Amino acid sequence: MPRAKNAVASRARRKKILKQTKGYFGARKNVWTVAKNTYEKGLTYAYRDRKKKKSEFRALWIQRINAAVRMEGLSYSKFMGLVHKADVNMNRKVLADLAMNQPEAFKAIVAKVKELA
Repeated sequence: MPRAKNAVASRARRKKILKQTKGYFGARKNVWTVAKNTYEKGLTYAYRDRKKKKSEFRALWIQRINAAVRMEGLSYSKFMGLVHKADVNMNRKVLADLAMNQPEAFKAIVAKVKELA
């Protein structure tokens, strides 16, 4: 009996990965072994960076809050301490958004926090 290799399924698997690597530079787009390695590496980067994205955004929010509260004569750490003491339930994302897009509202929060604590 002849040996069956199921070339149809093998080719389909390869085509699926080569389609994903379309647009890559050089052999990364059309040489099977190179493309497969590049594709798998890209998936690991994607997984890692989905986690990293969260810490990068948190750092951005902290920088924005810090810049805004320094104009009000406070440092970021003192402001956040006062926020927790005053029991203001706003996360860093919301505070940073207010600082950027609605400075008057942010100033009101800073004044309220200073007054309460």
